[in-house]
Amino acid sequence: MFFFEHLKTRVKKMNNLIQSDISLKSYNTFGVDVLARRFVQIENRQQLLQIYNEGYFNDNFLILGGGSNMLFTKDYEGLLIKIALKGIHNTIQQNFVFVTAQGGEIWNDLVWHCVSNNFPGLENMALIPGTVGASPVQNIGAYGSELMHIFYSCVAFDTRTGQFVTFAKEDCEFSYRDSVFKSKHKNRYIIVEVTYKLNLDAPLNTSYGAIEKELSNRQISNPTIKDIAEVVSYIRVEKLPDPSTVGNAGSFFKNPIISKNILDRLIVDFPEIVYYNVDEEHVKLAAGWLIEQCGWKGKKLGRAGVWHNQALVLINADNASGEEIYNLSSTILNDVYQKFGIRLEREVNIL
Repeated sequence: MFFFEHLKTRVKKMNNLIQSDISLKSYNTFGVDVLARRFVQIENRQQLLQIYNEGYFNDNFLILGGGSNMLFTKDYEGLLIKIALKGIHNTIQQNFVFVTAQGGEIWNDLVWHCVSNNFPGLENMALIPGTVGASPVQNIGAYGSELMHIFYSCVAFDTRTGQFVTFAKEDCEFSYRDSVFKSKHKNRYIIVEVTYKLNLDAPLNTSYGAIEKELSNRQISNPTIKDIAEVVSYIRVEKLPDPSTVGNAGSFFKNPIISKNILDRLIVDFPEIVYYNVDEEHVKLAAGWLIEQCGWKGKKLGRAGVWHNQALVLINADNASGEEIYNLSSTILNDVYQKFGIRLEREVNIL
């Protein structure tokens, strides 16, 4: 009798945990109104084990952090898992600090946690949308800083085995806006915790042109970590729309990396092309400049559009569907290829 009562209690808990037909409009920064047939919010690790033991990972599922790198083009028919794990703690060892944050923490909150404690390393990535758990998946970066340079390790839940696994930096196979979590291990692991290794003696990175210009405008010659974070935040706000008022996912396209031989050919026809050196053989083109040269900056296609201050950003201009935004991106990809012979890649995940 006790066994059956225990079983009924367990099933009831799962029924309370899993919700049905939940609107995702408030869970994606594009503000696209689609449904998740099943939805669960994870607030502790035990809930992941619970879902695993009930067999939910045997069917289609999707991991959702802040919904800032996602474009839904239709209802999601599987189980959508929202990671809401919270907590940050620090461990100082000699000249380094190891900052460990739970996967559901908002990335910008972590940045300002480090800034307020005078821990350098994250300030150039202030105001990047999303959560801590998504940061290694995308290998985020901005204004001359890359996550892979400060990443130490992460703990992830293996949805195939039901085990929690630790990934060291070399296990993640980081490259430009990519990792094993986005490629060969896509949708297998759920990142529940990330540890960053920050050098307390690291010099501040002010080499990015926009940062130097704004520091000069503010007459700051010896910037602090806080100065850099505030300047980067100001620059991003100037260029990017607030998702709470204009639906967007930040940069929609990757900046393409090409060989210097290809650049030499492009410069003949486009002498003002914007690029940044990557190494001795490669450069990174400014995708926003390419899109702008195709006449898309500030333009709309139906209810979707391109932000007037930054051509890299696609917006939900008037309650657009995900399909409309996707069709706009496809038109832009085609126009850039026709004009420059460059194939842009979407940075945003399409579902």
